[in-house]
Amino acid sequence: MSMKWWTGSLFKRSLIVAMSTTIVFTSGCSLLPKEKEEEVLPEIIPAQISKKPEYEVTTGNLVQGVPLTGKLISMEEETLYFTLGEKHVKEVYVKTGDKVSAGDIIAVLDVEQLEKQLRNDRLAFRRDETDMKQTLRDRDTMEPLEFEEKQILFEEKRQKLADLETEISKGTLVAPFSGTIVSLSVQKGDTVKAYDPIAIVADTTLITPASKLTKTELEKVAVGMEVEVTITGVGKLTGKVKQLPVKSTEQNNGGGGFPGGGNGENKPERPEDFMLLDIPKLPKDLNRGTPVAINVILKRTENAIVIPPSTLRKIGSRTYVQIVDENGKREVDVQVGQQTATQVEILQGLKPGQKVVGQ
Repeated sequence: MSMKWWTGSLFKRSLIVAMSTTIVFTSGCSLLPKEKEEEVLPEIIPAQISKKPEYEVTTGNLVQGVPLTGKLISMEEETLYFTLGEKHVKEVYVKTGDKVSAGDIIAVLDVEQLEKQLRNDRLAFRRDETDMKQTLRDRDTMEPLEFEEKQILFEEKRQKLADLETEISKGTLVAPFSGTIVSLSVQKGDTVKAYDPIAIVADTTLITPASKLTKTELEKVAVGMEVEVTITGVGKLTGKVKQLPVKSTEQNNGGGGFPGGGNGENKPERPEDFMLLDIPKLPKDLNRGTPVAINVILKRTENAIVIPPSTLRKIGSRTYVQIVDENGKREVDVQVGQQTATQVEILQGLKPGQKVVGQ
């Protein structure tokens, strides 16, 4: 009996000790620091060498030209100005867009002081005429020299009167031909100087594309050259150079000999200052002053073998390209002809259909 009790008691004690050990071990593990999770590194992708572009050798039409900017002008237009200086504009009889006929008054200056002077001079000249009549009656009793002096004095007064009438007439500006007022620079009350532009009258039925040229551009262009003209809303038209400007824009900068002064300010534009074009199919009812793009053709090549400029390579005096085919890449020397911003003509070394490598 005592043996069973001792055995049972021993079993219970062993069980308690085992459970206590487990609890202590478990609690001890919970007190230890947590292990760090393993860091996941991103996959490193090796860089790839970019493949150089390949282009097919083709044929095309090459055009080498002189690009210019211009505008539509009238073949018959004139800038009007007064030759009297420092006068007020008394009246303006037109506005921009008005149709005028030859002789119509455009504007007048205030020449009241000159007109007053003219009236007084005419009255004085009437007295001079009476004196001259008496001189003619007394001619036989006068010395020849005395008579000649009086006659000269009388003629000077008559010429002075005529000059004053001419000066007053300069205060009236009239249209030199029938046309349209395309520009008006003054209004009533303005003070104007001699040769200041007042208005531009133009025959708007005689519109043509035109361009001013620099000295360098003028050296490249000749009468009869083919031209391409692009007008907004119309498209591309073809024609020829009809007339070259009298002077280039560099030569005109001084303005000497032209209305508006010697410093080039307010210098009126004339058709002679422009390169004029002959465009057979130019539409009617175009507006003067519309901008145009002009290309004067220097050379045109049909069905030329061409490649992009980026495929052309040079080392010293050698010019070559890299071609690629079923055998890989290889270098080929080429002979270059005409070149534009987007194409290079190949005279020798390549055939259409081959592929060349860009840089």
